[in-house]
Amino acid sequence: MASVKKLILASQSPFRRTLLQAAGLDFSVEVAPIDEYAIKADHPGVLASRRAEAKALAVAAIHPDAVVIGADQVLSFQDLTFDKANDEPTARLRLQALAGRTHVLHSAFALAFAESAGTAKIIRSGLVNVAMTMRALSPEEIEAYVATGEWRGSVGCYQYENRGVHLLSSVDADHSSIIGLPLLPLMEHLRSIGINPLLKPKGPWTLIS
Repeated sequence: MASVKKLILASQSPFRRTLLQAAGLDFSVEVAPIDEYAIKADHPGVLASRRAEAKALAVAAIHPDAVVIGADQVLSFQDLTFDKANDEPTARLRLQALAGRTHVLHSAFALAFAESAGTAKIIRSGLVNVAMTMRALSPEEIEAYVATGEWRGSVGCYQYENRGVHLLSSVDADHSSIIGLPLLPLMEHLRSIGINPLLKPKGPWTLIS
């Protein structure tokens, strides 16, 4: 059985980092050296999963002593798939489209490990699909929210964990899945490979295949 010296989050998201810190995980952060938008798929859930796996594999390939967590989130709405908006007009149009309707956030994660440099493989993965209903919004509310700047870095152009909570009327998943890193299935998978932050917060761990 392999020894795992550390845990790495392959994401620059401060929200994912905060989630793992709150769960008591000892980890480092390294952004995956890939162009995630070059990865394509016909289904939004598959797209999120492929991107999460690609991020985890890219970082694990250069850190053979680590288990790497990759994550990604894609939004789907009426047969359309959305990534992060690049500007205010796009954010405004997206909020106008979502207002009063239900959309789905596809939140994926993957765990990768390499016994030696360049041999990374996915050892666990998961996907949570979250149905979210946005309440009807007035033009003034949309303008006020866009002005907060919270649309930046979010596929839905809102931050549920901040003032974006005012935009929604119902959700069908836990807080972490909406933010972008489903903690319950992730922790279950980490425990299944021998990483249990409750019993042993820091490595090295013995990897269970």
